[in-house]
Amino acid sequence: MNEKSISVAKLFDGERFYNNCRVTINNGKILAIEPNVADSQVNYQGLLVPGYIDLQVNGGGGVLFNSTPTVEGIKAIFAAHNKFGTTAMLPTFITDNVDQMALAAQAISDAINEGITGIVGVHFEGPHLSVAKKGAHSAEYIRPISEAEWEILSRKDLGKIIVTIAPETVQAADISRMVSLGIKVCIGHTNADYKTAQRAVDAGASGFTHLYNAMSALTSREPGVVGCALLNDHTYSGLIIDGHHVDYTSCEIALKAKAQGSVFLVTDAMPPVGTEDNKFAFFDRTVHLHDGKLTSTTGELAGSVLDMATAVKNCHKFAHQSLDEALRMASLYPANYINESHHRGRLTVNHCADMVLLDDNFNVQKTWVGGVQTYTT
Repeated sequence: MNEKSISVAKLFDGERFYNNCRVTINNGKILAIEPNVADSQVNYQGLLVPGYIDLQVNGGGGVLFNSTPTVEGIKAIFAAHNKFGTTAMLPTFITDNVDQMALAAQAISDAINEGITGIVGVHFEGPHLSVAKKGAHSAEYIRPISEAEWEILSRKDLGKIIVTIAPETVQAADISRMVSLGIKVCIGHTNADYKTAQRAVDAGASGFTHLYNAMSALTSREPGVVGCALLNDHTYSGLIIDGHHVDYTSCEIALKAKAQGSVFLVTDAMPPVGTEDNKFAFFDRTVHLHDGKLTSTTGELAGSVLDMATAVKNCHKFAHQSLDEALRMASLYPANYINESHHRGRLTVNHCADMVLLDDNFNVQKTWVGGVQTYTT
């Protein structure tokens, strides 16, 4: 037995709020959540919430996953985001050569095998994308799928896998093959029309990567990929709510149009998160940070410096979602998408004790992963 208890002034379990609770943890899981005894000391003021789950994290702590595809690189990225409430993530490897992609896969496998805190899988954003909607991705590495990529995608030691594809460059049969391997296929960096996107959904694509960004828009005569995302309630969409990628009103429109629970928060974070850096090397370019916005020397938006704590605050304050809904968008809904909601995304018995303590301004005070405190102010 490895049992311990903490008491908190307020708790959100993923569904509702409670006052004055005692949480008992055993071997990394929640054993019980009970009303605190009236005369017991409250260990922590503030609000205890489920740990945040980020499914699109390119970097942090001064590290870009593509440039440092190692266990140490992954640990540095997670440590940077853990300070902002992230307790589980998919390190995200963007379009690159296949040898580097294989190194990234091996690093993920090693991290999972070694039990590195918070790493539950990998997101391959590319390389099978549209050059027309490549964003900051490098055109020279965008390519058709080959046996070399299939060898990587067929591995069974990578945890949860998301692959972002452009449906005009990947055959429906290949999407179905990915899904048969247990991969979550997301549509993104695409200039496809609505019918092409819908064929991909019919083939098994279940998500859309950073909704609105780097995809064909909804217009009067052509619904585009955005229209496909909004119409298909059974699909999920990641949303970057940083005030730079998507107008807050557009965020509200998506949240009103989509079924509740089908939009989750992502950061699309880059190396400066958790540092004071204002620029970093990115392939053959440099990305500069100015007024909270990352821009490549070639002019494109290049990811973000968003963290999950700020994403929650922005979602609540500027996209006008209730606090409980903003918290679910950071925890329960991404857990649902990657089929992890049986033990993540809620604070309930038998779930992982992945928890975040917030102050009255929703800033992170402490973080626990598997019942172990991993960050404190």
